[in-house]
Amino acid sequence: MTRRTILTGIALALPAVMLAVVGITHPIHLTAQTAEYWRNLHIAILPIFPLLGFAPWLLVRGHDAFVTWLAGILGFVYAAFYTGLDVLAGIGAGGLKLDDMGMATGTVFGLGNGLGRIGSIALVAACLVVALDSWKGYGSISLPGSAFSVVGSLLFLQSHIYAPWGVVGQLCLAIGWLATFAVTQRSLRRVAVQVP
Repeated sequence: MTRRTILTGIALALPAVMLAVVGITHPIHLTAQTAEYWRNLHIAILPIFPLLGFAPWLLVRGHDAFVTWLAGILGFVYAAFYTGLDVLAGIGAGGLKLDDMGMATGTVFGLGNGLGRIGSIALVAACLVVALDSWKGYGSISLPGSAFSVVGSLLFLQSHIYAPWGVVGQLCLAIGWLATFAVTQRSLRRVAVQVP
């Protein structure tokens, strides 16, 4: 296994695993007691959320140009819009609640949830693009990885990173993306062995 292979595997799985760990501690409800932790947690994970959108592109880069661009664009849409949710419903709502302006949290939650839904749907679509591309390129051996990543993206759409299902969703994404990557690496090694 090369250093590049190891680093790519880490880039695929680590953001989702980190979000799963954070999700275990994420408060279910924003209250006066949880507001400071809620706000600070979302500040801390602000740079991690967008990295999820990078994984689908990493898995198809170098494949068909249309597929690579489509996965990249969907990953970008996810990163941009989901960051809006994190800033508004995470950092903004936590800050408002902390400053006794709780009456405004409904507005920022509404705006954030709308943006986050667009981003989450883009991530589901990106996972489906990778699944179809993997099926086309590698056949049934790609099904477990594809299933994990699509299920993980759907759980993320429904439960964000909230425990238990959001945490499970993040772990499914990490497992699915690593399994898909393993299939591509196995196929590359097979081709390299066959070339004289």
